[in-house]
Amino acid sequence: MDGKMYKKIVLDNGLRIITHQMPGMRSFALGIWIRTGGRYETAKLKGISHFLEHMLFKGSSKYSCRKIKESIEGVGGSLNGFTSEELTCFLVKLPSRYSDTALDILSDMVLNPLLAQSDIEKERTVILEEIKMYKDLPQSYVYDLLDELLWPKQPLGMSIIGTVESVSRISRRDLYTYKQKHYTSSNIVISAAGLLEEEHLRKKIEKNFSSFKMSGLNKFLKARQQQYKPRLNLFPKDTEQTHLALGFHGFKRDHPLRHALALLHIILGANMSSRLFNEVREKRGLAYEIGTQIKRLSDTGALIVHAGIDNRKVDKAIRLIFEVLSQIKNSLVTLDEFRRAKEFYIGQIMLSLEDTLDHMLWIGESTATLDKTYSLDEIIKEVNEVKREDIRSVARNIFKENNINLALIGPLKDSNHKIYKQLHID
Repeated sequence: MDGKMYKKIVLDNGLRIITHQMPGMRSFALGIWIRTGGRYETAKLKGISHFLEHMLFKGSSKYSCRKIKESIEGVGGSLNGFTSEELTCFLVKLPSRYSDTALDILSDMVLNPLLAQSDIEKERTVILEEIKMYKDLPQSYVYDLLDELLWPKQPLGMSIIGTVESVSRISRRDLYTYKQKHYTSSNIVISAAGLLEEEHLRKKIEKNFSSFKMSGLNKFLKARQQQYKPRLNLFPKDTEQTHLALGFHGFKRDHPLRHALALLHIILGANMSSRLFNEVREKRGLAYEIGTQIKRLSDTGALIVHAGIDNRKVDKAIRLIFEVLSQIKNSLVTLDEFRRAKEFYIGQIMLSLEDTLDHMLWIGESTATLDKTYSLDEIIKEVNEVKREDIRSVARNIFKENNINLALIGPLKDSNHKIYKQLHID
């Protein structure tokens, strides 16, 4: 896939459009990305990006809440939104002949939300229940505990959905002011993929967003990640399993070794043939669920091991996890692992890019965060240049004792002293 197949346009007001024509498809996927999210917030108004995202689905000047949903779902489409640390996104996928409908609805949601007080109060109640539900799900809440360790006392270490206290105090004026500050032309990317007419789409976007004037890019506080010793966060809870999230500071989104990090993740825990899955689950039965994931951000990142562990075997499982990490740090991965990891990495990207929605997300996120888009051919070339030594170098860089951050939820009292000893914490 040639990178020239992506067409990027920057309007006079700074709004960016990135499109990919997929002639063999019958669907159309559209996303409006705003360069704002959890790390742009203060502790006082934590969760406001997520709150505002919810509110934009509650109605706009042209479309009621019900009309928004019926107009998309009534033609077989789907509509969604999400808030991350750095981005807020509103997205649609539907049959391509309704592409104008998708753009009109998403544009009006972003440009002219009602933000009615009655809707704000109803949605506040919904989000407060979401916060409570999240805390009741240890397999999810453990990631919040880990973020607090990785990035303490800064926006990245705080929950994206906010706290009961912060969400309770967010007012209509706060939402309106936040939108006016962050939802500006230079901070917006519109991405589209599928069966589309690029010039027609550009003209409609230009017309819809003509009222937006040139503005500066949003800024966030640079991540502080100095760490001199292991950190541990234990959350005692009467659960059937102990939930673990083990995090290490990693690389920023466009780091030169990002592909080596991805291959390390694949070999360690991305699938059922990974080392952690085989050693911890298949061979010893210490966990039902275990794997790894990568968190990629503009100026930082993390590699995370997650697991659901038998309450009686927490110390054994943790010891084994560290043994597996030590092995990959001290020895080159096998040639077979190396080959399979590259094939898996490229194959997963290739398969996802066959879908119009995934392709839209691919080009939209990359443009919104890096202001560039990589083609599959470019990715393949870069991945093929990675050597086994690069993977070992990444492992040695990341898996250091002073870079350990461990969050656990479960009935942990009997295991505490063993965990402290393994982490060399007094």
